[in-house]
Amino acid sequence: MRRSRCRSLQTFVAPAQAGAHGPGFRPRDTATTDRPGGLRRYDAVGKSALFALALIASCAASATDRSRSLDRLDDASAWTAAHTDDVSAAVSKGPDGGLCLAFDFHGVSGSASMRRTLPVDFPAGFALSFRVKGHMPPNTLQLKFIDDSGDNVWWHQTPGFVPSTAWKPLDITSRQVEFAWGPVKDRTLRRTRDVEFMVYKEAQPKGVADAGEVCFDDLRLTPRAPEAVPVPPPTPNAMIEARAKGVRRGLYPRGFSGEQSYWTIVGVDGGSRDSALISEDGAVETTRGGFSIEPFLIDGGRLVTWADVETTQSLRDGYLPMPSVTWKRGALSLTTTAFAEGHPGSSSLILAYRIANDGATARDVTLALAARPFQVNPPTQFLNAPGGIAAIHDMAWDGRSLTVDGTRKLIPLQPTTCFVPASPADLMKAGCAGDGGMSRVPSPTASAPTRAHNADGLAQGALLYRVHVPARGHVDLGVVVPSQPGTSFARPGNASAWLAEHADAVASRWRDTLDRVSITVPKVAQPIVDTMKSGIAQILMSRDGPALQPGTRSYSRTWIRDGAMMLEGLLRTGHEDVAGEFVRWYAPHQFSNGKVPCCVDARGSDPVPENDSHGELVFAIAELWRYTHDRAAAKALYPHVRKAVAYMDALRASERQPLPLYGLMPASISHEGYSAKPMHSYWDDFWALKGYDDATDLAQALGRDDDAKAFGASRDAFRTDLHASIAAAVKRKGIDFIPGAAELGDFDATSTTIAVSPGGEQSRLPQPLLHRTFEKYWEDFVARRDGKRDWDDYTPYELRTVATFVRLGWRDRVTALLDFFFADRRPAAWNQWAEVVGRDPRKPRFVGDMPHAWIASDYVRSALDLFAYERDADHAVVLAAGVRPAWLEGDGIAVRDLRTPYGRLGYTLKAKGGVVELVVTQPIEPPGGLVLSLPSREVTVGGGSTRLDVTLP
Repeated sequence: MRRSRCRSLQTFVAPAQAGAHGPGFRPRDTATTDRPGGLRRYDAVGKSALFALALIASCAASATDRSRSLDRLDDASAWTAAHTDDVSAAVSKGPDGGLCLAFDFHGVSGSASMRRTLPVDFPAGFALSFRVKGHMPPNTLQLKFIDDSGDNVWWHQTPGFVPSTAWKPLDITSRQVEFAWGPVKDRTLRRTRDVEFMVYKEAQPKGVADAGEVCFDDLRLTPRAPEAVPVPPPTPNAMIEARAKGVRRGLYPRGFSGEQSYWTIVGVDGGSRDSALISEDGAVETTRGGFSIEPFLIDGGRLVTWADVETTQSLRDGYLPMPSVTWKRGALSLTTTAFAEGHPGSSSLILAYRIANDGATARDVTLALAARPFQVNPPTQFLNAPGGIAAIHDMAWDGRSLTVDGTRKLIPLQPTTCFVPASPADLMKAGCAGDGGMSRVPSPTASAPTRAHNADGLAQGALLYRVHVPARGHVDLGVVVPSQPGTSFARPGNASAWLAEHADAVASRWRDTLDRVSITVPKVAQPIVDTMKSGIAQILMSRDGPALQPGTRSYSRTWIRDGAMMLEGLLRTGHEDVAGEFVRWYAPHQFSNGKVPCCVDARGSDPVPENDSHGELVFAIAELWRYTHDRAAAKALYPHVRKAVAYMDALRASERQPLPLYGLMPASISHEGYSAKPMHSYWDDFWALKGYDDATDLAQALGRDDDAKAFGASRDAFRTDLHASIAAAVKRKGIDFIPGAAELGDFDATSTTIAVSPGGEQSRLPQPLLHRTFEKYWEDFVARRDGKRDWDDYTPYELRTVATFVRLGWRDRVTALLDFFFADRRPAAWNQWAEVVGRDPRKPRFVGDMPHAWIASDYVRSALDLFAYERDADHAVVLAAGVRPAWLEGDGIAVRDLRTPYGRLGYTLKAKGGVVELVVTQPIEPPGGLVLSLPSREVTVGGGSTRLDVTLP
């Protein structure tokens, strides 16, 4: 009752004090009168106010009484400093009270913290407070509370925190303390065991100090009424989505109109930071997170949008990263083509627009290129680079170029009819959009450009071109968008010829890059080859210099697992230079103790333990050696191999728990399914085993006999423990397949593929378990494909199963898998997959990056395996194990310059009259020889023969 009374009184009086009379108001000063004896009399109102103040003071005192100090932060011995790899941290008593956390990140990513056991029982509502001061560049300040299990964490985060040099209070309400992670189902904060103050590194400009000190004093908790969750104001994306619902479909991008949209990347090799996106409807996002240029047509007095036309997509030559979108409306069509030229950091985006008229009568139409405050990356995208709005505050058109917010220029290749500072919905009302209205829009001069401004960042404007399109003819228009605002550009005399010349030059460079391996197949199989080549282009465009990345928006950072698997595909297709650049860049980010960071970004090496990473780096270094035989490079990188093996030895020695956990890599969150609580993932173990195996081979190749012996002993012991663990997990859980995690017994065939390729453990695993794992996957796949079970989405990492099925000899099932996955390329002509594929293609959802370069690498490796792969059991190179018999009819198939560890491989294969003819045009000599895999049997190509005829049964 007392607490309720105080709250009611404060609610009643506080507005009068704070607002009605201003901050200096004192109750009823003007109502006092002098009385004999100097007494002062208060009228009735004054007495009420005085009583109210007295009660407020009483309530304040009560609140102070109820506030309690959790820790006065005056005893350094109660707190323990902690830090991630290669970071230093220390706790000491401050000279003027409190405890100070001093830290130095030494150029790596991670955290420094101070932690103690301090049980806290939390009321339903509360306030936390402490004083803070110090000196450091902007970093994230975290206050964490950890429960008895150690698995569940609640936190308050202050990004970009810069402490003052004098004590300042920091107050936190219960609503601001959020559940961070953990497996608990009920996430209500009730009781915790440990408290931790943490500084988490943020990316800093070059040259900014990496060290600092933060001091804390008097951590207090005050019970208070639970706060109502405020209704958030409409976000800009939600506001635009609401507007889109109230107008004609097509006036806003598809992603704002309640429909899932799709897109692809436009860029140069290594130019992830400058990359553009083009949507399936023809809008182009000029740079990462930037505004878009969206086309519209004005035809016969009507505004034509993406919603009014039939739309198709294409790539030049079917595989080059030069995407086009074609609108078709009657005899009229508009094709938007985007490509980039130049070098990373100084490239230019080129947009070509072709208006074609298939009719027998000439047409007068207007093309409007609207600069709009929307990304192509839609509002459903939230990770790392949120999609949706891309603010435009100012535009200036000077008659030759359109400058957006002073940083980005659009340079038309031909003179425009005019610039209209208006949204597409208002174009028909604008001066030069309609017939006879051009005179109402004055031509800008250098001293008085046409401008558009919007304080909310929603400025829009359009470049208009009124064109005469001859019968059965076309008109070409173009725009250049340099990545650097100061880039000079002279308008060509013949824009159409200029566009064609530059497009041909870019296409030629991409052909040289992507045609290093030639695979000729019948027309029905051409999409398989084209998608493989496009996948390589996607990997190259997504990389940031030497850093291989899975994406350019949501996943624009580098993971070693992604990079190692991309590297294999790059090496097999003739990109040893790119693979070498990546390994030489990533390896030095290894921590001093030998730990390999799971990922690297602008903050440095990430210390999060993901225990697949050590084996992946060793695999990448060994793979580079296998394909290049560059002894100098291998010797330079070898110290990283030794350190990684030593670290893996220490990790497995730390796991002395009973089976099925004995001797494994420790629990980690490398598998996203285990992010709530780390698990002993066999994904980690198969990669570790591959690392041990490759380290042994590399040591032998370099003549490091002692290392080879030690590495081999570690490998053999680890393999024994791993196989014992699998057997124990299977028995304990009563399952008949290889589980994903030792303690869970969960089914995850996509993860288990790593044991087969590149793990190389296929012949050593218990065959009944291995086959049942992928039989179970197949059964589920068929039920999903045939609509016999409900599903909403999946991740195309499943493309890895194609390589596994090839190695298992399931040729017919390979065909079924590819048919299913290929149907989910969106758009199909752009040869790509997003990270997430939904069953309903128009249901809005988060899809990750599109394309997703790691998924592209899964496909590239699987596609190459169809034609040739190395069998780990005997090191034979198996030919055509995934080739469909129908492809061998007529001219059959031909492979040329396919890279292998034994040199370049080439062969032709065709069937006629019941006889299959194999001609090895580029022989190689693997230890196990060449093996031709036919639907009926395998045939060894021996004795140096380059020709083999096999009669089919």
